Amino acid sequence: MSEEQAGAVGSSSACLCLLCGLPAAGKSALALSLRSEAEQRGWRTAVAPYDDLIPPHAFRLREAEDCEKLPEIHTEWKRHRQSVLLCIEQLLKSNEGIPEAPNINRASWQQCISDLQQQQTDGPLLFILDDNFYYPSMRYEVCQLARKYSLAFCQVYLQCDLETCIMRNRSRSKPIPTEVMVDMEQRLEPPNPQKNSWERNSLTLNTRESLTASDIEMVMELISSALRNPLSPVEDNAEQKEADRLKCANNVVHQADQACRRLISESMKNARESHISSEHMRTLAARLNEDKAVFLRDLRERFLQEQTFTQDEDFDVERVVKRAVGTFDVKRKELLLGIINDKKNLIFKQTSS
Repeated sequence: MSEEQAGAVGSSSACLCLLCGLPAAGKSALALSLRSEAEQRGWRTAVAPYDDLIPPHAFRLREAEDCEKLPEIHTEWKRHRQSVLLCIEQLLKSNEGIPEAPNINRASWQQCISDLQQQQTDGPLLFILDDNFYYPSMRYEVCQLARKYSLAFCQVYLQCDLETCIMRNRSRSKPIPTEVMVDMEQRLEPPNPQKNSWERNSLTLNTRESLTASDIEMVMELISSALRNPLSPVEDNAEQKEADRLKCANNVVHQADQACRRLISESMKNARESHISSEHMRTLAARLNEDKAVFLRDLRERFLQEQTFTQDEDFDVERVVKRAVGTFDVKRKELLLGIINDKKNLIFKQTSS
């Protein structure tokens, strides 16, 4: 490609391209392909793989069994994510090495910086963020960073069914526990430009099969379009209100999730004390987690439809969460009672025969 073609793209100096989707959906493979294609166009490229940048212990949130520790663990996990964004921001501002950010893997960040510094070109910078980004609020933080510096922003959602992702995950050197992937699939909220105007520069790729040259070209067109239309630092008031509602909804759902996890933990403890069989314990755990996922999805949707507040208003999150979780608690107790009664009935039949 000629220098004229390479320099023809963009009124922005950089683009933050966010890749989101389930683990093993193909994000890392796409990042490598985009990097190769961008370099052929004379662009500078950098990839921020969150799984490498954030140390393993920060992901305890996904595997935590002690529900009482979840708030503390979630805070730590969020702090690490914010450190990644801080590093990216420092790089965008100064382009000078590694900023002070003790919560990320410095060796991985150094590799990212070194790769970028070796590229001798004046083309635009393509910064690829490789993570699950399953909540809109996680993606909005990246959008805000791009808006702050009038950069381009776009996102690619890699849509792949859970079964295929689980199968691919099993072949990895360090596979993620299947139950974690199931939980993430239940939480994942794909980009929705109809609901969130800031997600308008989005593309969905079906990655059940291998990526094609056409897929790569579509993503490159998305990035090129974003570069030609960078974000403005001045936010639209409607967009800000929408973001406020989204943030508060996430807070309500997060607190409800913690409360539900505590109730599920209590149910499992009661079941063990009632000497429920391991088979019935697995059934109980599966049913409770399935009911929780449905409950949280419904709560979020209902909350966003019914609430018209902004962050500045006095809103009693605790009251809303307590009232909502009460309905889950009723269903939870009914399910536990049903399992215990099944055991009693089985014992009665065995002693009567």
